[in-house]
Amino acid sequence: MDFNVKRLAADAGTFLSRAVQFTEEKLGQAEKTELDAHLENLLARAECTKQWTEKIMKQTEVLLQPNPNVRIEEFLYEKLEKKAPSRLNNHEQLGQSMIDSGNEFGPGTAYGNALIKCGETEKQIGGAEREFIQSAAINFLTPFRNFLEGDFKTILKERKLLQNKRLDLDAAKTRLKKARVADARAVAEQELRMTQSEFDRQAEITRLLLEGVSSTHAHHLRCLNDFVEAQTTYYAQCYQYMVDLQKQLGSFPSTFSANNNQSSVNASASISVPTIPLSASLPTPVAGRGSSGFNELRNSSGSRKARVLYDYDAAGSSELSLLADEVIMVSSVPGMDSDWLMGERGNQKGKVPITYLELLN
Repeated sequence: MDFNVKRLAADAGTFLSRAVQFTEEKLGQAEKTELDAHLENLLARAECTKQWTEKIMKQTEVLLQPNPNVRIEEFLYEKLEKKAPSRLNNHEQLGQSMIDSGNEFGPGTAYGNALIKCGETEKQIGGAEREFIQSAAINFLTPFRNFLEGDFKTILKERKLLQNKRLDLDAAKTRLKKARVADARAVAEQELRMTQSEFDRQAEITRLLLEGVSSTHAHHLRCLNDFVEAQTTYYAQCYQYMVDLQKQLGSFPSTFSANNNQSSVNASASISVPTIPLSASLPTPVAGRGSSGFNELRNSSGSRKARVLYDYDAAGSSELSLLADEVIMVSSVPGMDSDWLMGERGNQKGKVPITYLELLN
């Protein structure tokens, strides 16, 4: 019992000492031990990582589930550790409605048959979307959430301990300054050595944890690659499903069964569905940006006009800042990297990246 009372009294004394030190620092009445620059940079990087991880997570969740009410419902089921009720996504709902209406109008009619085919494709897209969401949740959102709820919480805990050890150290320094009697100074010096040792140990623990954020970045980079791969697969599947559907609709004959109780009528015109060539999905090269134009410029000693496509901020004195849509003169310099040219704007001169330029005739 006495031990517990003494422990509580000691804890209360430590808390009071820290509170006094913190208050005096805020009022400018006490000195504060500053952390070394490397540790401060690591702390800032960890905080930055935490903030952007939260924002990317939030926006990814909005992308995967745009309906806020459904997101809240899924969050509550997750916290209650219960399985969320199964529901059709928007593509699946649309697909089912198309199939039901197509059966109602009659699979033997042109409209009914087309509705059924469209509905089946929409349901295929819905299934692909479901697989994409599941992959993104497992390989992208879960690692981000694990960092915030695991590693970063540990960093916060150790950072708080470091703050407390720093307050103890500065309080000990203050008591040593105020000590006048030799015995009191000896006790204060011993306390200062102890608090300094504890502070240094805690600073090292915190530093090691913070340096682990580099590994977190590397892990999140792999997760980002997985996310992009899942998106690529999803969009490729959707594109292929729609191309196949377009071919099916385009192959309908010019004579269809009637959609009413009559046996049949001759359609006045066939349904023409334009087929999208595969090349249409690829960006069209911009005139003058081809590698041949730049190669010719590099092999010549002359210069050419070029239009700037995007703003560019120079990274150093050897480069030239650019504004979109302005026209500058560019030339090649022997020995210069193939991705760069020498740009001139009036009296200003500097390196410019060719990816930001469009050569003019």
